[in-house]
Amino acid sequence: MTATSQLSGLAAEWHTARLLFPIYSALAREFVIDLPACSDLEAGVEAPPQESVELAKQWLREVDERIQVHQLRQFLQTTPLTTQEVLQTILVHHLQKEKRSASDRDKIDFLLVQFFSHCAPSGLDDGDVDLEYVAQVLEPALGAVDSVLPPWLKPLEQLMQSAKHCRRLSELLHSGILEQGRKLKVQCGDKYFLPAAMVAFTRFSFMILMHADLNAILDGLRDLERHGVSTLDCRRAQFSAEEPVARLRMICQSWKVMFHAEYSSGQPLRMLVDLRAAVDDALAKNGVGKTPATASAASKVARAATASAGPAAQPNRNSAASASTVPEFEVASNSQEWNAHEDDSSPQQSPGDDNDG
Repeated sequence: MTATSQLSGLAAEWHTARLLFPIYSALAREFVIDLPACSDLEAGVEAPPQESVELAKQWLREVDERIQVHQLRQFLQTTPLTTQEVLQTILVHHLQKEKRSASDRDKIDFLLVQFFSHCAPSGLDDGDVDLEYVAQVLEPALGAVDSVLPPWLKPLEQLMQSAKHCRRLSELLHSGILEQGRKLKVQCGDKYFLPAAMVAFTRFSFMILMHADLNAILDGLRDLERHGVSTLDCRRAQFSAEEPVARLRMICQSWKVMFHAEYSSGQPLRMLVDLRAAVDDALAKNGVGKTPATASAASKVARAATASAGPAAQPNRNSAASASTVPEFEVASNSQEWNAHEDDSSPQQSPGDDNDG
């Protein structure tokens, strides 16, 4: 390595560290995580010596070890600090690690889907989300990727086809497809980190929720509001006995991204299934027509936002609509664990809630 290229590498590493420092610091404050000191990062030094860059890299390694997957997910889905640049920087930071743990894999899995959801337009048909398109969206983070599915990932495509035959999420929930997808990802071992594999798993997790249920719930909530219904008894779905309809509607508008990143966990999907049942019951009780979950709607992404906290470069798609700017909201849950495969931590909570569920 020449002196010039080494300098360029140090500058890039310092740029990454400076970008991640306020993000990680804010996350640590939210979850009361004790972080080591890094004086040059705290001071915002523009051109530090090599020793400071090495200390910053060590600081990032220590912080990565202390941040759990569920904390990273919850923070990035609620903070206004999340931008395309931030998501891409954190993702590339984890991808460039020489040794990756199971926790790193789960973080990368989440970040890939979050980055894709942030960049992709909201009006996608399921036919648009092929491997080539997903690879195109992820190219800023992964580089150019061959869009041909590796032969050893054929079972993932079979799971995708099986999922398409599930007309409702309740069928998907009880089909075992989600568990099989998770098992396959774990069985891949280090091969998961091959770019083609990461593209394939991102597509699987994004496509898994292109069903009509969210549209049906949103349409039902709008119908109820038009008929003067302001609260619903949603205890079966881990909400309150008098949950405001307006809040449920905002939650549904954010659930798309949240569930994309948690496709391997049954609990949040069960909540969605139960919420639809509660809405259907309320519609019947109030004499309102059934929610229009048509067959054509099943092939659409829910009109809710997939995730767009700001302008993002979007790959060319003639059928793509402009990205939605609906903000995300978190869900207060009394469920025991939303991601049992990750850790023993508490589930996500709504802003302003005092408990973790």
